[in-house]
Amino acid sequence: MTHDHDPVLRPTPAQTAAALAPPPGRIGGDLVVETLAGLGATTVFGLPGQHALGMFDALRRSSLRYVGLRTENSAGFAADAYGRITGEAAPLLLSTGPGALMSLAALQEAAAASAPVLAVGSQVPVAGLGGGRHGHLHELRDQQASFRDIVKSVHTVRTASQIPSAIAAAWQSALSAPHGPVWVEIPQDVLLAETILPQVIAPDATPGPLPPRPELTAVAADLLTHARRPVIVAGGGVVRSDASGKLRALAEKLDAPVVTTFGGKGAFPWDHPLSLRSWLEDRHTTDYLESADVLLVVGSGLGELSSNYHTFAPRGRVVQIEADLGKLESNHPGIGIHADARPALQALLETVGERRDPAAAASVRAVLDAVRARIDAQDLTLEQQVLAAVRKALPDDAPGFWDMTILAYWAWSAFDARRPNTMHSAQGAGGLGYAFPAALGAAAADPTRPVLAVSGDGGAMYALAELATARQYGLPVTWLIVDDGGYGILREYMTDAFGAATGTELARPDFVALAESFGVPAVRTSPETLAGDLAAALAEPGPSVVVLPAVLRMFAPTHL
Repeated sequence: MTHDHDPVLRPTPAQTAAALAPPPGRIGGDLVVETLAGLGATTVFGLPGQHALGMFDALRRSSLRYVGLRTENSAGFAADAYGRITGEAAPLLLSTGPGALMSLAALQEAAAASAPVLAVGSQVPVAGLGGGRHGHLHELRDQQASFRDIVKSVHTVRTASQIPSAIAAAWQSALSAPHGPVWVEIPQDVLLAETILPQVIAPDATPGPLPPRPELTAVAADLLTHARRPVIVAGGGVVRSDASGKLRALAEKLDAPVVTTFGGKGAFPWDHPLSLRSWLEDRHTTDYLESADVLLVVGSGLGELSSNYHTFAPRGRVVQIEADLGKLESNHPGIGIHADARPALQALLETVGERRDPAAAASVRAVLDAVRARIDAQDLTLEQQVLAAVRKALPDDAPGFWDMTILAYWAWSAFDARRPNTMHSAQGAGGLGYAFPAALGAAAADPTRPVLAVSGDGGAMYALAELATARQYGLPVTWLIVDDGGYGILREYMTDAFGAATGTELARPDFVALAESFGVPAVRTSPETLAGDLAAALAEPGPSVVVLPAVLRMFAPTHL
């Protein structure tokens, strides 16, 4: 029943005219790209495949910019980074079967890191859906099942008229807090069939807010106001919701020290008197967090890496603000507030009382001094020199993307990310090959500033083909490859655990000569010349490679 006061969206005269006379020659693929453009997408990533050609043909008739990578996994990493940098849902166009499955590792990283990726994959023709074994090329019994355990939501299309609504629903899902990847699949014949449907106009897929419940923030505010030793753990949710300013204001109002997780790097100023920095893999920090009588955890699930490998055992009250309902109180009981970080921090700012603690800054200095003394006692001058050289060379506002490599593990704890949303790594899912294709995605999002990628030689081998992508699009990415002759961290783990390493030593190319064969300038550097060579590479337009032959070691763990 429709009432007079119900809002009705009426088409404008121009929209009516366009609907009555749609352009000829359009197919289902056009509905895909028109919907994406109508939702606000400007750039899509992907790789063409036989079943997906209807989408790629439609790109010719659209305003969307296409960035094609050489493997679906790399395309997924690029879309992940684009989503992290822009906060927009990054479209990822894929083919059926092997092409779709090649993206799973990248989508797992996007899910773990809450990166909004809208993956649109093709499917076998409609008649082949449902598990029947018809022998179609790329046929899977249940392609959706491979994605359902990874992505936030799955959307299946069987007719052309379902395309706009399915993609709009997926877009809204990807951008609802917490952000994440979603999966849409469309059969080949639906993508290729001519359509008489009108051009898609901008659909409304704006995600709703996720505010905190006021009775919970009232209790949390009272606990924090009257706490003797409040401490804040700031996770990636603070960065994703652009809430670093509110975090700082709350910390200063409470005189509460702040530690940032590895995913929350840059959420709080590194040199602030209340900054415990990011030394989460250090027992001094763990002990300090355990001593808090009220621990406010914002935008973190306190998982393995954020809890010193689950050795953290809080003794005080825990207040956890988390947009991912599944992470709420998943590791530690407390007051769980299901909310996005930004509105929740704003609510606390408006309700907490101001408290002063002259001892807070001194206690922070004592922890950092103890951490520094522990590291200095381990003869790790080379590692600290290399990390300092990277920090010196990298402009403050330039994003960096770090693979799973020893230098990245140092950076998690010891690197000063001077701006929010500038340091990203594959620590969510822990897969190799992330850094370089992710950096390409970030450069596609903003080609006006340089982007750094950091890999070991093992991780670099996953993404060498993307040197061609970097050259083709002229993307301003400098790739630092630390060449230690193998999987360095696994070599170290196995040697420590078993007395010898197996399967960790690698034959690898001359990375400088290889990059130059792609037309990408490259230089071999040393720890002493790294800062200058890296700064020079970052200052040049287009892609470049800097190779550092060095064997780095990790600092001793404290969780064993």
